Amino acid sequence: MHIRVLGSAAGGGFPQWNCNCPNCSGIRQGTIKATPRTQSSITVSADGENWLLFNTSPDIRAQLESFTPLQPARSVRDTGISAIMLIDSQIDHSTGLLMLREGCPHTVYCTDMVFQDLSKGFPIFPMLEAWNGGLKRRPIPLYAEPFHLPEVPGLRLQAVSLSSKAPPYSPHRHDPHPGDNIGLLITDTNTGGKLFYAPGLGEIEEHLLPLIDQADCLLVDGTLWQDDELIELMGADKRGSDIGHLPQMGDPEQGIPGMIDFLSQYPDKERVLIHINNTNPILVEDSPERGVLDQAGIKVAYDGMDIHL
Repeated sequence: MHIRVLGSAAGGGFPQWNCNCPNCSGIRQGTIKATPRTQSSITVSADGENWLLFNTSPDIRAQLESFTPLQPARSVRDTGISAIMLIDSQIDHSTGLLMLREGCPHTVYCTDMVFQDLSKGFPIFPMLEAWNGGLKRRPIPLYAEPFHLPEVPGLRLQAVSLSSKAPPYSPHRHDPHPGDNIGLLITDTNTGGKLFYAPGLGEIEEHLLPLIDQADCLLVDGTLWQDDELIELMGADKRGSDIGHLPQMGDPEQGIPGMIDFLSQYPDKERVLIHINNTNPILVEDSPERGVLDQAGIKVAYDGMDIHL
């Protein structure tokens, strides 16, 4: 299984266009050691020809251009994307569908809750119907029921609902439902390699552990270093946990573990953080925070990163 990280940043990318936090101003001025990143997306294939695209960020056009297998040029119009899967209905994970309108119809796998949001709250599905029939929606079974995609041979998937939040525009933003956000165990049926992918992992829940235990690689939420990061740096009124993200650092005084504590339980697995917010100090490659991750053997995803399982 070949996993390509097309984009590794959280919403807004890095640097974020209107942000002058230490990271964003530092990378513009060349005073920090860091690499720009586009908004979070990956693509996966078992055979190198048929690719499953996870999420479609607003940066999707540049991301597709950066990876030749997604434009194999076998005909006048062509793409290596065989199907698209949305793990949630966040704007930074779905807006790119609009940029792909010339290639419609696309087969899009998503949960009932995501389909509802993208049909009513942010109606991308109805909007694109005028382009050759638009988007052909296929449901995703939850509760770890294995399923295969006929468009992408060689992959078996198991989806589980995550404890998270629907987007701010969603009619049920404050009324969570199963399927608002999912994690997936993706298995290459030929090699046996397994990836657990959950860029919106806001809480370590008991029902996730059987899938996590099976995985060779954990590609999970790296949004924030500390829970009050947005409050401290940006004057925001919400903690990371309030918006569905588990920070890397926990709160020892309150007995609350963070992502590092959790990932440290799996030293034999490849562990990679993705969906990294522009404020997160781990973006600075020689920062003390990055040093903590290096010591723990936890990697930080970057655009163009390849993982083979």
